[in-house]
Amino acid sequence: MAGDFKGTPTVSQPPAFDLQATIARLFVYPVKSCAGVELDEMLLTETGLEFDRAWMVVDAQGEFVTQRQLPRMALIQPQMKHTEVVLRAPGMLALHLAFDRVEQPVRVRVWKDEVAAYDMGDIAAQWFSDFLSEPGKPQTLRLVRFDPEHQRLSSLKWTDGVEALNQFADGFPLLVASEGSIAELNERLAAAGHGPVGIERFRPNIVLAGIESHDEDRVDALHVTTGEGEAELRPVKPCTRCPIPDIDPATALSSPEVGDMLRTYRADARVDGGITFGMNCIVVQGVEHLLKVGQVVGANYRFE
Repeated sequence: MAGDFKGTPTVSQPPAFDLQATIARLFVYPVKSCAGVELDEMLLTETGLEFDRAWMVVDAQGEFVTQRQLPRMALIQPQMKHTEVVLRAPGMLALHLAFDRVEQPVRVRVWKDEVAAYDMGDIAAQWFSDFLSEPGKPQTLRLVRFDPEHQRLSSLKWTDGVEALNQFADGFPLLVASEGSIAELNERLAAAGHGPVGIERFRPNIVLAGIESHDEDRVDALHVTTGEGEAELRPVKPCTRCPIPDIDPATALSSPEVGDMLRTYRADARVDGGITFGMNCIVVQGVEHLLKVGQVVGANYRFE
């Protein structure tokens, strides 16, 4: 009888990964420490997302400057066009930077690294100097672009000897955070009587949805299913936080509640008690793959 046939018993397969997430948001920061650009898709390169931290503002001595010294940098809004990035700021005409145009070669410093770069010319220099100068505090600034022939390595100590390239980022190609992590912070801020903050304050490249708060800290690799195959991103170092998350990106005004709250629960023994949020990652495979919002990300927990 038909009802007697049992067939081959179904064996449930264990999940391929301990957890599964999706890419919820993608951000690129063309000019270091200026506002980010949120996009639905972005090309993955050896140095992170294409055009991420490709430009940087330096002082007259060639030392990099950021919102730490000049919080009004947060108000500079880039827009990615087909052949150029356009920068806008309150009270300023738009500044157009062609992707294929630079001027004379220069040497500049970002943290302890001296790197090869190209100056972007006097018009760009005047634009940044004018906007970022305050009454009685004139700034002499230049805009430079990273020389793609220069190889700036991430810390070999944290990458376990893997030669991971980055441009003008603080130290690593990518920063990954999660919606769960910002949700927990906002719950804690609300309980203390403060308003919510956006994840933009933490300047991530990739924001993950569907995982628990700070699960990005606990995984050994992120396996992203792209149209070109699998990309693998490896979290290597917790991101130690400076005062920049205290700066409201909409106003460039700083107040201490974000940093104060993080200090109550985010001291991280892996970085000698530093306050961390998000994970710095390197690109293991997937160069030239297109990362897109909605792509599935699998990961296994790391056991040490």
